[in-house]
Amino acid sequence: MEEMEEELKCPVCGSFYREPIILPCSHNICQACARNILVQTPESESPQSRRASGSGVSDYDYLDLDKMSLYSEADSGYGSYGGFASAPTTPCQKSPNGVRVFPPAMPPPATHLSPALASVPRNSCITCPQCHRSLILDDRGLRGFPKNRVLEGVIDRYQQSKAAALKCQLCEKAPKEATVMCEQCDVFYCDPCRLRCHPPRGPLAKHRLVPPAQGRVSRRLSPRKVSTCTDHELENHSMYCVQCKMPVCYQCLEEGKHSSHEVKALGAMWKLHKSQLSQALNGLSDRAKEAKEFLVQLRNMVQQIQENSVEFEACLVAQCDALIDALNRRKAQLLARVNKEHEHKLKVVRDQISHCTVKLRQTTGLMEYCLEVIKENDPSGFLQISDALIRRVHLTEDQWGKGTLTPRMTTDFDLSLDNSPLLQSIHQLDFVQMKASSPVPATPILQLEDCCTHNNSATLSWKQPPLSTVPAEGYILELDDGNGGQFREVYVGKETMCTVDGLHFNSTYNARIKAFNKMGVSQYSKTLVLQTSEGKALQQYPSERELRGI
Repeated sequence: MEEMEEELKCPVCGSFYREPIILPCSHNICQACARNILVQTPESESPQSRRASGSGVSDYDYLDLDKMSLYSEADSGYGSYGGFASAPTTPCQKSPNGVRVFPPAMPPPATHLSPALASVPRNSCITCPQCHRSLILDDRGLRGFPKNRVLEGVIDRYQQSKAAALKCQLCEKAPKEATVMCEQCDVFYCDPCRLRCHPPRGPLAKHRLVPPAQGRVSRRLSPRKVSTCTDHELENHSMYCVQCKMPVCYQCLEEGKHSSHEVKALGAMWKLHKSQLSQALNGLSDRAKEAKEFLVQLRNMVQQIQENSVEFEACLVAQCDALIDALNRRKAQLLARVNKEHEHKLKVVRDQISHCTVKLRQTTGLMEYCLEVIKENDPSGFLQISDALIRRVHLTEDQWGKGTLTPRMTTDFDLSLDNSPLLQSIHQLDFVQMKASSPVPATPILQLEDCCTHNNSATLSWKQPPLSTVPAEGYILELDDGNGGQFREVYVGKETMCTVDGLHFNSTYNARIKAFNKMGVSQYSKTLVLQTSEGKALQQYPSERELRGI
């Protein structure tokens, strides 16, 4: 279950979710973190003013902030966190995970609600820290989002499984290890505290004391609170709207909110979605099994490359020694080439091992998380996240099927030494046969005349060298963060021109490009320095594209 831990942490604070809520994009966020990333929008963009103008948008209206990302949804499936719908009036900070956190525009008024659910500033906007889609809140504020009780249950079980020996809850200093738990009081006691605070006489004599481990299990199996409707807090969810993909209560149906929608029984849809998730997990499980076998194959390749390298070097040394002094001078050069080929093969295979290991770890974590979700007995809570999990499982399975389980490097050293020439030809001695298979493509060349910047966008163009005979299957464009930080991939595809939107104004970026095929990747091109324009106010509705390949 350790690999599942990333699924249980908030993308804003980096800690385990605390009172998570579900955004309309199916991602989760802590209630307190949701308040921290709220941004107040102009009055003209509020849901009320839009309805008054007859625009016909819903209360949860997604803002088109796709261009604020450096990543293409079509190419990579995720985006970078580029900004908000409007410029904040207060300085921003960064959470442990790098997400910008804006203090509330005004202090929330005193209320009986929890701080995370207290009233939010009017015309507030929230941006999902994972998919970076933005929406404007209605009058309900954060209370309009359903709570993810299934996720809370999974986190509780995970933390309980990771917890060390249970401690006494009544020790004032240095809690001792608990020896019993009272099922009625729901408190763990050590022996001194049990004798002092829970004597076996009077009304307490009828209480049932159990071992701590058994008490933890009983806590885990205790019935969870039934989730209620976000619109009618006193009503439990009883039906499921197929079109809206959300649980509803009878009062929602009586009010006609889903009058023209297909509505089914909550229990039936719960079982159906559990079955669909289980079936999706079966396919993903097969992929994970194949990935494990593939990792074994790659590790064996490392050993085989080492053995073949030693064998080839020994053969090369024996041939070079037979050519006396002149051949000895040439021998060092040939050994250097073999060592270079050796290191290249190891680098490619080890890079693939590292990449595949990370993907397998993420896949295993998702599988374990889904299995824990299936164990939940809360139909409503399960249905709130099941669609998103099913999509994630299918997407992860598809990612394993795109040539990721094919080695990028062979183990053989396809080089042979011709030792037949005469001694006077030693200075021309070279490998007469290089690799039979296609090598990696040549380094791409940036076309400076077609590269330019406009406002906070940058367009880059590149091409293969004119004399290149090895075709490239695609290209990888990388940019730094504008502050001289690490490079990150912003485009992967076959096109030779790309426009990157959502960059910081008045910033200097470094860009580079490399090509790849089945045999590996080329060297990086020369680094291109790009300067964006002076500061400019962000528009409420940026362009629909966040990254496109032309």
